[in-house]
Amino acid sequence: MIKWRYLWVSPSALVNLMYKMDARNAPPMPRRTFLTSAAGIALAATASGCGESRPDTPRDAGRGANPQLPRPDLFVVNMLGGIRNPNIPRSGGPSQALQGERRTSLDERALADALASGTAAVNTTIGYVAGPRDPFESSVADIARWNRIIRTYPDALLKVWAAADIERAAREGRVGIIQGFQNAAMMGDDARRVGTFAGLGVKIIQLTYNVANQLGHGSMVPENGGLTDFGRDVVAELNATSTLVDLSHSGEQTCLDAIEVSTAPIAITHTGCRAVTDLPRNKTDRELRLVAEGGGIVGIYFMPFLAADGMAVADDVVRHVEHAVQVCGEEHVGIGTDGGTTAYDDMEAAYEAARRDVEQRQAAGIGAAGERAGVVPFIPDLQGPDQFRKLADMLLARGHTSERVERILGLNALRVMREVWGA
Repeated sequence: MIKWRYLWVSPSALVNLMYKMDARNAPPMPRRTFLTSAAGIALAATASGCGESRPDTPRDAGRGANPQLPRPDLFVVNMLGGIRNPNIPRSGGPSQALQGERRTSLDERALADALASGTAAVNTTIGYVAGPRDPFESSVADIARWNRIIRTYPDALLKVWAAADIERAAREGRVGIIQGFQNAAMMGDDARRVGTFAGLGVKIIQLTYNVANQLGHGSMVPENGGLTDFGRDVVAELNATSTLVDLSHSGEQTCLDAIEVSTAPIAITHTGCRAVTDLPRNKTDRELRLVAEGGGIVGIYFMPFLAADGMAVADDVVRHVEHAVQVCGEEHVGIGTDGGTTAYDDMEAAYEAARRDVEQRQAAGIGAAGERAGVVPFIPDLQGPDQFRKLADMLLARGHTSERVERILGLNALRVMREVWGA
C-alpha cells in the first residue's frame, strides 16, 4: 500500500488512476502496455518502506522490488505456475514444501512481476498434493483461500471460469487465475466429487502426483500400473463436467490408459521429453504423440528434469520445446513452467531452500528422480518477469516463426481450454 498524507491507495488502484489521468493528456495507449510503468512506480513506493500486509501475505514482503520491468506485450498462458515471491522467508515449516504452499507467497512485487510478464492466465496449484492434511477438506479450504486472495486484488487478478475469462484478463491487464489440482486423492471413493469441485471453479485436475493413489500410479512407482477402475470413473466425470484432465506426474501406463478412455482433449501441463532427457518425470514420444492426436496439449516446464545432471539452463528448455514440436506439431505444445515470475535475489539462499525441500520431499516419499541437493527447481538463467520474452527471442533466433512462438506461449493452451471448457 502507498500512503500519501491521509490517503491510502493500493498499487492496483494506482494503476487505474494513472491510466485515466494519462488518457486525458496523451494519445490512447493499451492498458497492458501502460501497466509496466505504473507497476514500477507502485513497486518503488512499496519498496520505500511504507508497505502494509494483505490477507495471506507477510508484512513488508514487497521491499527491495526492482521497478525496471519489461514491456508486457506477450500473451502467455502458463499451464502450471504461480504468483509468488520466493524471497519471502517461510513461516509454515516443512509442510509448505509438501503442500505446494510456496506458490502462494504472494505480495506486491510478485503481483507486479506477474502482470509485467505478459501472463494472461496461470494454472495455480491449489488443494491437496501430499502430506498429513485431509485431502478433501484441505482442498475446499484452499479454494476459499484463493478466492479471498483474488477478491483482495480485483484490479489485478480474475478467477477463470471459462476460456473467455483468459481473453478478458489479457484485455484488462489482469492475470487470470485458473484453479487446478495436482493430485485427485481428494475424490476419496466418490467420483461424483469431481462435480463438486467443478462447481467451485476447479478447471484442471491432475490424476496422480509422483506416487500411487486410488486412480493409478505416479511416475515414481516402479510397477508402472495403469489406470484403476475408479480412475476411469473419475476421467469420465472430468469429461462430463468439462474439467481438463491433466496427466503430468503420472506413470506411463496410467497416462496411456487415461488418454485412451478420455473423450475430450487432455493436457500434460508441465513435463519434458524423455527422448531428450531420460528421467521418469518426462514423457515418452508415444505419450506426447497420443496427446496431440487427441487434440490436447503438452506444456514444457522450466525445471531441472530437462538436463540429466539437473543443471538445466534456458537452452535445455528450447531443446525440449523443439523436440515436442517435432513429435506433436506446433499446435499442441505450450509452456507450464512449474514456477513463478519473481526471481530469487540470493542464489545461495535458493540452493539452500532447494536442499531443504529435497530432504523433506524424500522423507515424505514424494520426491522424483533428478531431485537432489545442489539442484534448484527452476532455470537459473530463465527467471524473472522477462522469462517469456527471453524464451520467445531464443526461439525466434533459431528460426521459429512468430506465429509458432505465439502458439507455444499461449494460443495453443487457449484453444484447448476453449474446446474443453467452452467459450
